[in-house]
This record gives sequence, C-alpha cells and structure tokens, in this order.
Amino acid sequence: MTFLQHLDELRWRLIRIAIAVILVGVVLWIYQEWVMNHIFLILKEKEFITFRLLCEYVDICVDSTSVKMQSMTVSGQFNYAMMMSIMGGIIINAPYIFYQIWSFVKPGLKQNELSAAKGLVFYVSLCFFLGILFGYFVVAPLTVQFFGGFQISNEIENNFTVGSYMGTIISTVFYTGILFLLPIVSYILTKIGLIGPEFLKKYRRHAIVVILIISAVITPPDMLSQIIVSLPIIVLYEIGIVVSTRTIKNKTAIE
Repeated sequence: MTFLQHLDELRWRLIRIAIAVILVGVVLWIYQEWVMNHIFLILKEKEFITFRLLCEYVDICVDSTSVKMQSMTVSGQFNYAMMMSIMGGIIINAPYIFYQIWSFVKPGLKQNELSAAKGLVFYVSLCFFLGILFGYFVVAPLTVQFFGGFQISNEIENNFTVGSYMGTIISTVFYTGILFLLPIVSYILTKIGLIGPEFLKKYRRHAIVVILIISAVITPPDMLSQIIVSLPIIVLYEIGIVVSTRTIKNKTAIE
C-alpha cells in the first residue's frame, strides 16, 4: 500500500470507531437521567454495593455523603451530559476500538510477530475492563466518600460542580483501566527487546515506589485507600515479570 492508501485505511478505521462511539453515546444520551442517578450519583450513597459489602463483611460502615451538586454555567448540564455520553461510548466500545487499531497495524507485521500477538485484542480488552471495574467499584467510591466528607470547618459546605464530580470519577476509572494494562505492556516491550524479566526484577523497588505515588495521586490521602489501590497494581507488576519471563523462554525456544 502507498502512503496515501495507508492514510485512507486509517481514515476509515477512525470513521468506524466514531460511528460506534456515537451510536452508544446516543443510547446513553436517551437514558442520561438514569445513568446519572444510578452510575454517578449513587457513588455518594451508603446503599452503593461497595459500601454495603464493606459494612456487612468488614464491619466498616459509612454514611451517605451530604454533597450538593450544582451547575455553574448556562450550558453546564448539557456539556456534562455530552461528556458522559461520549466517554461512555469510548469505554463501552473499547474492545472494538482496540480491534480497529490492531486491524490497521496487523498487515505490517511479520508472520512470527502475528503468532506472538495472537489474542492480543482479547487480553487488552480483558485487562482494561478489569481495571475499569476495579476503578469504579473500589477507587471511585473511596475517592467520593473521602472528599465528600472532608471539611476544614463545619461552616464550609461541600458544593461540588457536576463537572468536577463527574470528571473525578471518569478520570479515576479510566486511568485505573490503563494501569491494568501493565502485563500487556510488559509483554510487548519484552517482545520487541526493550526490557526483560531481569530489568523488571532489578527495578522492582523503584516500580513499587512509583506505584505508591500513583496510588496516592488517584486516591484519597488516607493509608487504607492507597493500600487497597496499590496492592492490585503491584500484583499486576509481578504478573508482568512472569509474562516477560515466559515471553523470553518462548522466543528462545523458537530460535
């Protein structure tokens, strides 16, 4: 294919992605009130499933966060609904987006590279959605609970803008989904020869420090939340070492 043909191929891939995101976004737009009440605002209520399970099995019970929501601009609620629909369309269509990206890259790979990347779209989608679920059911509610209940003084009310509230939840959930791609990143970097299991083991302590810093950034500044978030990421790093080791062994066996 010529350079212009590659550009045309990329254009059609992007058009397909845009259509898929728009279709899902339209559905979310139609049910925007239900989505807002049962996906976003429910995170500040004690009836949310994470808080109910913590209360029932760990004996850590919380109250509903008395946070008031407000829109500060004329088009505020419209813009928030639009953002919710578009981001929802992107997240729900993540496997399809990964597939379109892979389909564009695939023709340029050699046969051995194609064999090594077999099932890549499935594993990327699986890890991403596991991260999304962990972010939504663990990180996001802890974040909302902490910041919603934190007060410097009783004279100051927590009146969040809808944009700030939704932006915090969406970014937290999305970034957690990205972090759960660590084993996939380890596999790809090992496959192209940039890193290996020895490298990952050598810098394990440095990685743990970075993970703790990232956990501190995306979670409330309390030790329990940071531990809850950092432990799965550390486990993912260890899984990345295992994946890297197996990749090197398979590569050596083939050669």
